Amino acid sequence: MYLLEENNYLWLLLIIPVVWLFFWLLVFWKKRTQRKFADKELLKKLSPNRSFFKSILKISILSLAFAAMVFALVNPKFGTKTETLKREGVDIVFAVDVSRSMLAEDIAPNRLEKSKQLVTQIINEFAGDRVGIIAYAASAFPQLPITTDYGAAKMFLQSMNTEMLSSQGTAINEAIELAKTYYNDADQTSKVLFILSDGEDHEGDIEGIAEEAARAGIRIFTIGVGTAKGGPIPIIRNGVVLNYKEDQEGNTVITRRHEEILKEIAAHTNGQYIDGSVTEEVVRQVKEFLQNLDKKEYETQQIESFRDQFQWFLGLALFLLFLEVFLLERRTAWLKKLNLFNEKR
Repeated sequence: MYLLEENNYLWLLLIIPVVWLFFWLLVFWKKRTQRKFADKELLKKLSPNRSFFKSILKISILSLAFAAMVFALVNPKFGTKTETLKREGVDIVFAVDVSRSMLAEDIAPNRLEKSKQLVTQIINEFAGDRVGIIAYAASAFPQLPITTDYGAAKMFLQSMNTEMLSSQGTAINEAIELAKTYYNDADQTSKVLFILSDGEDHEGDIEGIAEEAARAGIRIFTIGVGTAKGGPIPIIRNGVVLNYKEDQEGNTVITRRHEEILKEIAAHTNGQYIDGSVTEEVVRQVKEFLQNLDKKEYETQQIESFRDQFQWFLGLALFLLFLEVFLLERRTAWLKKLNLFNEKR
């Protein structure tokens, strides 16, 4: 069994016959030109040590060296080796608020899109951690179970919108309750939940649920999205803003970020509240926090992999190039004795 890692480079081998074609055209041209200058016997007297065999030998060595370099680029792999892969990390769940107040555009492009950007940038910093995603409004919905497939996590994240849950409100307590089911290992020491929300219209016994999460060993970090000044809630149909939400008296409703509830949740679980306004700062704080957590080994695999063999071809190419440098195009004593082309003396 073998494997060619970069087989596209094999096309470079077509250069070799092109080089040989030009070589023979050059030989033909030189002989034709020399005949115009002098006859064959006179040319032999003028350059008695000129060896046609040496020219062929040099071009052959250069062709072999080039072919060896190409195969070094291709990196043939054969022969197997056993490797033990261990994966360790932290189970991290993101609960993203998808209530309609998250459509407010007081932070560009809007609160929900900003939340998606934050989660995406945080996931980009992961190296072995497992991630899960929850969407919540008046109820909570498991968007993605715990996984190491970051590509799938980003895909599911981008599909989240305010229409995926019909009931409106902000039931953070249900998101916390659902998140507790994501951590199925009783021995796991690091359980992290990130809640991204504007903190508005929260429902339920937040304090009691947060304390239960703390007893279960879950640390909650809340990320506040939006501004204290706030903004109106757009009513959107087919991607077009038709109007803005109004109260019973016909006044435009202004939704604002409420930090107090988010800070309270984080405080009850030994977590931290993070202002979500600046993406780089959020990612820096999250990365710094995750680096100090105990990692759990959750997967060990024994795999058979091919061995890289490019070094042999590279070594052969260098040797042939070194040999070619010391080959002269004139005859040597031992070649004269061999008389490979039955030349007259």
